[in-house]
Amino acid sequence: MTARRDHSKAGAGRTIISIDAMGGDQGPATVVAGIAYSASKNPDIGFIVHGPKEELERLIAKRRGLAERCEIRHAPEVVTMNDKPSHVVRHGRDTSMWSALESVRMGEATVCVSCGNTGALMLMSVLRLRKLPGIYRPAIAVMWPSKNPQKHNIMLDGGADIRADAKDLMQYALMGASYARNGFGLERPRIGLLNVGTEEHKGRAELKEAYDLIAANARIADFDFVGFVEGRDLPSTKCDVIVTDGFTGNVALKTGEGIAKLIADLLREAFAYSFLSRLASVLAYTSLARLKKRIDPRRANGGVFLGLNGTVVKSHGAADSMGVSSAIKLAFELAQSGFSERLAARVASAALLDQDAHPEPQPEAESE
Repeated sequence: MTARRDHSKAGAGRTIISIDAMGGDQGPATVVAGIAYSASKNPDIGFIVHGPKEELERLIAKRRGLAERCEIRHAPEVVTMNDKPSHVVRHGRDTSMWSALESVRMGEATVCVSCGNTGALMLMSVLRLRKLPGIYRPAIAVMWPSKNPQKHNIMLDGGADIRADAKDLMQYALMGASYARNGFGLERPRIGLLNVGTEEHKGRAELKEAYDLIAANARIADFDFVGFVEGRDLPSTKCDVIVTDGFTGNVALKTGEGIAKLIADLLREAFAYSFLSRLASVLAYTSLARLKKRIDPRRANGGVFLGLNGTVVKSHGAADSMGVSSAIKLAFELAQSGFSERLAARVASAALLDQDAHPEPQPEAESE
């Protein structure tokens, strides 16, 4: 979906990002701070910001030069983390989330960024933007810190749908490969299918069927299939994209976040143990700062909704201004690469290949 050229003050030849300013746990002030940081780093971004007009005008006015880069769309209501997705879809027309998605649907913006309720955002995105032809279940692609040259691996699904059959997993592989090409510049991404072991005989029946489907499409879809991978391979150099169902992916994601926090807490306790420990922390400050930057989840913030007629980036609900800015940066990079159009073309070509491989039987001619 290509955004129409915007002649407002937010446009002026810039890439327009639609921002739901009201979805985050920390309120619109944090979102506006993230917008301001992104605007200071990149002169080629313009923003359509959605939320209560008076409040947003006041927050944006505090940031020098930001008002010239933003167009405010009044949306008086907010989707909370406790709202049920079905209720939001029926009664959410006046919310900032609905308004932000509408800007993408109407072609006014290229990408939508929201920190809001994940379930509501996904359901509303499916209903307003619609799924790409041939896609049954959209997925959330998340970035996982790794030792690969691009410093992150892609995992999907991160929690859009707890179910996924073999065909869904094959589509996740196609979408993940497209994301890796456009987001990380990988010409031929390596795809791994998450399982309880690497042996071909292990796993549920749908995983074995998905294995065969992904392997059969690898050459035509221009990716390398490395086969089954295990949980320990998520941060490894074995593959670039890890494919799994939304239940397993979300458990893995939250487990990783918890372990990262535990390690940080244990390091903090260890360096505060004694005078010598504190002295060691001073001597190791540069290395510790580098490590903190390397594993900081705020710098990899942003799950991308794949399989829609438009691009949506889901920022973490608890994201601070740096996390919001990271999500905006990702949205800009995807917009610049024409990601939505390329993904649609990739999915369409895969659907045609599937039709060629499984032609519908022709009715027999009646005998005279």
